Amino acid sequence: MAVIKQALISVSDKTGVAEFARGLARFGVRLISTGGTARLLRESGLDVTEVADYTGFQELLDGRVKTLHPKVHAGILARRDVPGHMAALEQASIPAIDLVAVNLYPFSATVARPGCTLEQAVEMIDIGGPAMLRSAAKNYEHVAVVTDPADYGAVLREMESAAGALGAAMRFALAQKAFSHTAQYDGAVSNYLTALDGSGGLERFPRRLNLQFERVQALRYGENPHQEAAFYRDLRPAPGSLSTYRQLQGKELSYNNIADADAAWECVKSFSAPACVIVKHANPCGAARGASLAEAYGNALATDPTSAYGGIVAFNRELDGSTAQAVAQQFVEAVIAPAIAGEAARTLAGKANIRVLEVAPGPGANDYDFKRVGGGLLVQSPDTATIEARDLKIVTRTRPSETQTADLLFAWTVARFVKSNAIVFCGGGRTLGVGAGQMSRVDAARIAVLKAQSADLDLRGSVVASDAFFPFRDGVDVVAQAGARAIIQPGGSLRDDEVIAAADEHGIAMVFTGFRHFRH
Repeated sequence: MAVIKQALISVSDKTGVAEFARGLARFGVRLISTGGTARLLRESGLDVTEVADYTGFQELLDGRVKTLHPKVHAGILARRDVPGHMAALEQASIPAIDLVAVNLYPFSATVARPGCTLEQAVEMIDIGGPAMLRSAAKNYEHVAVVTDPADYGAVLREMESAAGALGAAMRFALAQKAFSHTAQYDGAVSNYLTALDGSGGLERFPRRLNLQFERVQALRYGENPHQEAAFYRDLRPAPGSLSTYRQLQGKELSYNNIADADAAWECVKSFSAPACVIVKHANPCGAARGASLAEAYGNALATDPTSAYGGIVAFNRELDGSTAQAVAQQFVEAVIAPAIAGEAARTLAGKANIRVLEVAPGPGANDYDFKRVGGGLLVQSPDTATIEARDLKIVTRTRPSETQTADLLFAWTVARFVKSNAIVFCGGGRTLGVGAGQMSRVDAARIAVLKAQSADLDLRGSVVASDAFFPFRDGVDVVAQAGARAIIQPGGSLRDDEVIAAADEHGIAMVFTGFRHFRH
């Protein structure tokens, strides 16, 4: 245990710092501080020594040099178990500093502001703060380093239980966090500076990309049992993203569970009406909206009940008891909803193997999508493109009806989450057949038809979404012969005229979106 006798506090984020300092003072800890932090602590009635008074050296260069002093860093870095270090401190009349509470200038928040200049950004590059953090973290065996206001309470509680001391486990955990904090900070500076173009603007993708994620859990295995895996999340996950889930019951999520759950959740939250999406092996095998969740679930399941076996079921509304009872009749790996009502929770509790997740709703999307390749990383912005009815380009003699247009937009939304090549039949606000992940578009169309037929679903009067253009008329012929009466697709093929002519021959409507939804 290391007793805390002297602490240096210098924080940009002042959340809870006065209460923390007051807690330290109760243990007789001497407080050293700088600038605004010292002023706040003094106004809170605490006895504080300014760093300039402590070192005997006034701040220089408008505060750029204030903690970069031997009396600060020697007091932090001295090893208490090395007699020569302690003798050197005594000879120089330097007391040891046992706790450093520092967080850094708000660089990321500053550069995120519209109109931020390079000069403003550079002024937010902290020098003394990272130096103190690294010094304290390096000497974690003897010094505690606190970077996160969320840790103030835990530090004070341990000091309370240990007569003003902190144990080795706590000091090491705090040091780990400190090194991650400075790495994240330096990464943010690098990302910003290497994204600057020659004219002072910012490119979307920096020349050096630094990323940080925190491990949520080690997984039993990856896609296959012979692969090792872990689940990481963003340090600040987007609101409404799967990584914010709360698991209410069931076994630990697997690698494939998490991947499929993300696909299901991202798809279902795209709808405003009550909706259900069932995903199996990364593809929606059924999706529907309805007047109720129970209706949406029934229609989504009916699309492909064979594939839905062992799937992930996601809802965009609080799960109610009657819908939960219907879900509990099937074998599912996981159920996801913004909330699980009391009756629903009790019903699903009777199925202990079903993983039940709550995810708070939110519109957030990732900043980047990634795909690892040999020796490199593909990075892109996420596919969040949507389209309204007024923006559709009608290219055939037959115009879609209002009902057909609503179904076309529903099918287009679902197609965004289906692996390419993708063909999605819909009608009445529900999927009727899904063809996914095929090497040719006509084969995806044929599979979608076969899926509908195997589920005894009638495709007459249905609509079809294609995630990319039809390269030949054969795909149009397949879906039209199956009974489709309207098609939504990006357009842009060299044979668009041939494809449009095929739609006119069949007397069906076709609309272009002008953009595609490839998903690999």
